[in-house]
Amino acid sequence: MPKTRAKRSPVQPTPQANRLTALAGQPWLPEPAIWLALILSVFVVYAQVGHFDFINYDDDLYVYNNVHVQAGLTAASVKWALTAVVSSNWMPVTLISHILDGQFFHMQSGMHHLVNVAFHMLAAVLLFVALRRATRARAASAFAAFVFALHPLHVESVAWVAERKDVLSACFFFLALYAYVRYTEKPGLGRYLAVLLPFCLGLMSKPMVVTFPFVLLLFDKWPLRRVRWPKILWEKTPMFALSAGACVVTYWVQRSTGAVQAIPFATQAENAMVSYLTYIRQMFWPTRLAMPYPYAQSVAAWQAALAAIVVLGVSALAIYLWRTRPDAAPYLTTGWFWYLGMLVPVIGLVQVGTQSHADRYTYLPTIGLSVIVAWGAADVVAKWPRVKPVVVGLAVVSCGACMALASAQAASWQNIETLYQHAIDVTDNNWVAQYNLGQYLMDKPGRGADAIPHFEAALRIKPNDVKTNNNLGACLLDHGRAAEAIPRFEAVLRAEPDIAEAHFNLALALSQTLGRASDAVPQFETALRLKPDYATAHHHLAILLLRLGRNEEAIAHLEATVRLSPDYLSEYNLGAALSTMQGRKSDAIAHLEAAQRIRPEPNVAEAIERLRTERQDRR
Repeated sequence: MPKTRAKRSPVQPTPQANRLTALAGQPWLPEPAIWLALILSVFVVYAQVGHFDFINYDDDLYVYNNVHVQAGLTAASVKWALTAVVSSNWMPVTLISHILDGQFFHMQSGMHHLVNVAFHMLAAVLLFVALRRATRARAASAFAAFVFALHPLHVESVAWVAERKDVLSACFFFLALYAYVRYTEKPGLGRYLAVLLPFCLGLMSKPMVVTFPFVLLLFDKWPLRRVRWPKILWEKTPMFALSAGACVVTYWVQRSTGAVQAIPFATQAENAMVSYLTYIRQMFWPTRLAMPYPYAQSVAAWQAALAAIVVLGVSALAIYLWRTRPDAAPYLTTGWFWYLGMLVPVIGLVQVGTQSHADRYTYLPTIGLSVIVAWGAADVVAKWPRVKPVVVGLAVVSCGACMALASAQAASWQNIETLYQHAIDVTDNNWVAQYNLGQYLMDKPGRGADAIPHFEAALRIKPNDVKTNNNLGACLLDHGRAAEAIPRFEAVLRAEPDIAEAHFNLALALSQTLGRASDAVPQFETALRLKPDYATAHHHLAILLLRLGRNEEAIAHLEATVRLSPDYLSEYNLGAALSTMQGRKSDAIAHLEAAQRIRPEPNVAEAIERLRTERQDRR
């Protein structure tokens, strides 16, 4: 009897795969249309930034006060980019992108902003393409990409020129993710190297992408379903080595430049737990967003406890589902640990800077939350097809709301004043915003008086800050309030007694206060002891000594002023002082003539003629 071969039943896809395929297979929106929609929606939100200014928070370091960026693309500027540390970061690819901006757009701030927007558009499209290739779920991938493109939490990364590192590193991150999906389809050395190259470029754009190999392990679990230990771990060894090297370099650079803050670890841990929950709240209710958020030196115990319970509870649930019901909601595990893991470098366990948290830190991590929502919605539609119009409607409404909120949030980045005033309006005790707005107004012609209340507010929050005390004193002095300026400069000198400029400022305030002129002399002298070539201090001390009748001492300081910084005023004052001294008429004439050569003035010419006449009469 001939043997009959049993027929193999076709491999049945998992219920999860059926549901996702059903949703993904909708022909209603071709992929190029999704790309175009992503680009246009980003343009609608961010076209306004083409008219925005630079801000005085890192933009000066990266762009408008950076001589290498101003010089454009040269061998020297590229060498600088490869070796420089800017704002406590080593990011050569980002710096080269700024140099290219300087080459083509010079210091046109709007163009620098629009380059950020272009990278954000590209990042959104690459995210969609990577998710679509990995999951075959078109609609869910599109929703996650639109949330990434339009969420107001991401405005800070796009509308801030100095955050070029965010949008640039994201492009390389998504490109490496797409390359990894291709590699898993047909492993080979060439495809593996195609993953490593954009990953390396991402690390050199912003080291936050050190979590990339961890994200790949999550992707191996879902959606790629290739969990084969230890193979998947060994193949990522070179990537983990690159990440470890980037972590060491970044920590060393930030530590050596003083960027790492000395904050008790317990406070850091509490703030980290609360920040995890804060970012989730902002993801789903994005209001009162600001740059920067002030760091609270203490966190309420109940807040830290609640945050820890939520984070650990959701993590336990994700692990439980992964181990016991791997097909129930695999995207929950990938999405949740994407969110938690990608935030680790910036969650504050090693505190860099003075912010408690920052919108820019969510640029890549919150994609994990979007994945949970998008594929969770896919499951709902697959289970209850009748609710599909409701789910689609909610998706459209949420994207529309994100567009509106992001557009309004972007408007606050128009200039320094609008940015920090917005931060002051929506946060409490924001020292950095108050100080930076005060500094901006102080340097703006005719706005110095407006800076005073902001410096005063900053001092109420941080009373002993040296820079704030000094700037407030300078503003008060400039506006005729010398007596009020004195305590500010004294506070500076209590903290740092060897600042020549602070002694000079205190001397100026004392010299302009009734009955305190003689007290100003030792302050001027201390400033000159600390900084002997301080021409301005020599000049002001000389003027004060003339007022006090100490003419010979005054002349010595005027002569030092002329020697260090000859200009019309120093030459004229020295000439005028010498004209009152017996036997110094010729010297007086010489200095007045020097002043006249610098800036001809009728009264100086008359004084010269009068001195010449007096000299001839005596002969």
